[in-house]
Amino acid sequence: MKFVIVTGMSGAGKSSVLKMLEDIGYFCVDNLPIQLVKKFFRLSIQSKQSKVALGIDIRSGRALQELDTILKDLKRSGFNYEILFLDCSPEVLVKRYKETRRTHPLSGSGRVDKGIELEREQLDFLRREADVIIDTSQLLIRELKAQINKIYVEEESYNNFIITILSFGFKYGIPTDSDLVFDVRFLPNPYYDEELRSKTGNDRDVQDFVMTTATATEFLYKLHEMLLFLIPHYISEGKNQLVVSIGCTGGKHRSVTLANELFDRMRNTEYGIKVEHRDIEKDR
Repeated sequence: MKFVIVTGMSGAGKSSVLKMLEDIGYFCVDNLPIQLVKKFFRLSIQSKQSKVALGIDIRSGRALQELDTILKDLKRSGFNYEILFLDCSPEVLVKRYKETRRTHPLSGSGRVDKGIELEREQLDFLRREADVIIDTSQLLIRELKAQINKIYVEEESYNNFIITILSFGFKYGIPTDSDLVFDVRFLPNPYYDEELRSKTGNDRDVQDFVMTTATATEFLYKLHEMLLFLIPHYISEGKNQLVVSIGCTGGKHRSVTLANELFDRMRNTEYGIKVEHRDIEKDR
């Protein structure tokens, strides 16, 4: 039996994930009283359910603190389960609460950010024990669904550290969620070639134009080596995602080329990785 405990920060997308799991054949129960968790495990096995998802979060109140002991007892009794923890940055959570005008379960009549801070403290033991952590801060619903399908349908291996390589144009501003920003405007600009101007870094002739210079290849080599050095240190500090932003003037030629090249070099590493081009379609 596949048993998944879905938990995490309020507003991070637990309800959406439970619906996604239900759509792919999971028997889903949300907000079950903590005192019934053991009994629910046993009943699920007796009823021969093949796939079960249980939503547990801060709504359990003080009883949530009993869950750590209950889960350890289940492990000792031979019950296997996975914990999926949905995380999100405080800034994004506050924005979501303001947009929906909902009250955070722990904020009461106080400030939302204080409730979020308290919730994070109380859920820390679950996050530390999680088998999968998904940070939904920058994920669209379709992107979250794609990740859920990869993990629970296609059963691909999943790494809790996700790297996003993001190309952008400085003329449109630096991405606010960037952790590392690199400026590649020192490279020759395909924009000034009439045949290349309307194309992008996804086109082979633009890629050839940019990468034929020794400067570009040396920069790419050193950037790759630096990231391989930095990532383990970020992980040891508890970070679960890294946004590496590469910018040129318009975000269509040089930055796209370098982002694609870096993605190709890192795609076979042990970390989860994706590439995005924020400004590639602007002013085309």
